[in-house]
Amino acid sequence: MLINFVLAHIFNFFLCFLFLPIHGRLHYTSSLVVSQISVPPSPAPAAAVSPTYNGSSALGTTVFNVRTFGAVGNGVTDDTEAFKMAWDSACQTENSEVLVPKSRSYMLQSTIFTGPCKSGLKLQIDGTLVPPDGPDSWPKKISKRQWLVFYRINGMSMQGDGVIDGRGEKWWNLPCKPHKGPHGTTLPGPCDSPTAIRFFMCSNLKLKGLRIKNSPQFHFKFDNCQNVYVESLTIKSPALSPNTDGIHIQNTNNMKIYNSLVSNGDDCVSIGTGSYNIDIRNITCGPSHGISIGSLGDGNSRACVSNITVKDSIIKHSDNGVRIKTWQGGSGSVSSITFNNIHMDTVRNPIVLDQYYCLTKHCPNQTSAVHISNILYTNIRGTYDVRSPPMHFACSDSMPCTNLTLSEVELLPATKGHLVPIPLCWSAYGTMQTITVPPVLCLLEGIPELMPQNDSDRC
Repeated sequence: MLINFVLAHIFNFFLCFLFLPIHGRLHYTSSLVVSQISVPPSPAPAAAVSPTYNGSSALGTTVFNVRTFGAVGNGVTDDTEAFKMAWDSACQTENSEVLVPKSRSYMLQSTIFTGPCKSGLKLQIDGTLVPPDGPDSWPKKISKRQWLVFYRINGMSMQGDGVIDGRGEKWWNLPCKPHKGPHGTTLPGPCDSPTAIRFFMCSNLKLKGLRIKNSPQFHFKFDNCQNVYVESLTIKSPALSPNTDGIHIQNTNNMKIYNSLVSNGDDCVSIGTGSYNIDIRNITCGPSHGISIGSLGDGNSRACVSNITVKDSIIKHSDNGVRIKTWQGGSGSVSSITFNNIHMDTVRNPIVLDQYYCLTKHCPNQTSAVHISNILYTNIRGTYDVRSPPMHFACSDSMPCTNLTLSEVELLPATKGHLVPIPLCWSAYGTMQTITVPPVLCLLEGIPELMPQNDSDRC
C-alpha cells in the first residue's frame, strides 16, 4: 500500500509538468523528435485542451505551438523541423490548431505540409514567416519553384494577424528576369523562382485575413483544388516585381475571392485552364496588370474556362483592367464570363480580349484558337491612360469571338483635352445593349457563317 501511495504521488507530480500553461492557455509540450512529414503521421501524443482562443470560446481545440516543438523565431535559425512536427501532431488530432506566435520571425526552408488530416484543422499565423534570403541561400538540392506547399488537405482554415514575407527582391533582380540583365537586357539561363504559398489537390479551404508580401513569383497558387473561400487578404509587392501574380488559379472550381487588396507587379488574379465557377467580388487591384483569364492555349494546348464572375471591384493605376488572353494554335473554349460593376482609375487597357497573345515579336500565325463566347461587360466606368484604346477585341479569323455583350460602359481619358481613341475590333461578334463611351461600333452583328466544329473546340 505504501509503495502504491508513493507511486501515485510521483505520477501526479509528473503530470503537473507535462502540461504547462502559456498565456492563460494550455499547450502541448513536446520533446524534439524526428518529423514524419514524408510518411503518414503517427498518432499524436495526448494534448491539453485549450479553454480559450483569443478571448472567445474555443472549447475542444487542441493547440500545437511551434515554439514548444523547438522553433526559435529569430529569423535566422532554421525552424522547418519544428513546424513539421507541430503539423504532424495537429494533422492527426481532430479540432486542432497549429499556432505560429506573434512578435517573432520564423525562417522555413521549402516544405510540403501533407494530408489528409483529421477534421477541424487550423493554421493560425500571428508571427512572421520568411524563406531563405535569395537564390544563393536556397539549398541547391531543393526545387526553387515553390516555398510552402499544402498537399491533399481537406477542410483546413488558415488565418492570422502575422505576415508572410517572401523576401523576393534578390529573385526579381536575377539577370534572367525581364530587363534585369546588363543595359536592360534579359539574359538566358535558369530562372526558376518560388511561388510563396501553393495549395495542390486541396478542398474545402478557408483563408481569411492573411497578409503576404514580396513573393519571388506568384504569391498564392491554387492547383487542382475545389471549394475554396478566400476573404480579406492583403497582397503587396512592388509594381515592377516580375511575375508576382497575387492569386493564380488553375484546374480549380467553386472558388470565392472576396474583400481583398492586391498590389503587385503582375496580375492581381490570374485564371488558368481547367477553372470554372470562380466568383470574385470587392477586390481592390493595383498597381498591377489587372484581372486576367489566361494566358491560355500556349504550345497548342487545350484550355477550358467557364462560369467566371468579377464584380463590385476597383482596378487602379494598372497596365490592364479585365483581360482575356489566348495564344494562337490553342483549342478549347472560354465561356460564360461576367465583368460587372467595375471602376477603372487610370488604367492603360481597361477592357482587353486578345486571341493573339505573344511574349515576343516572332510568334507564328496559326489557324486554330481557343473559342471565346458569351462574355458580358456591364457597368464598367472610369478613366484610362490615353496611350492605348480603352477597348480592344482582337479575335481569330478562323475562330471569331461570339456573343460579346456591352452595357453601361463609360470610359474617359484620365487626362482632360485628349481625343477619345476608337475601340479596336477584329472578328468580334456582339452587341451594345446601351450606348457605350466611346461607342463600340466595330462589333459585328449576328454569328459567323462558318465556325469550325471538332472535339477539341468543346470543353
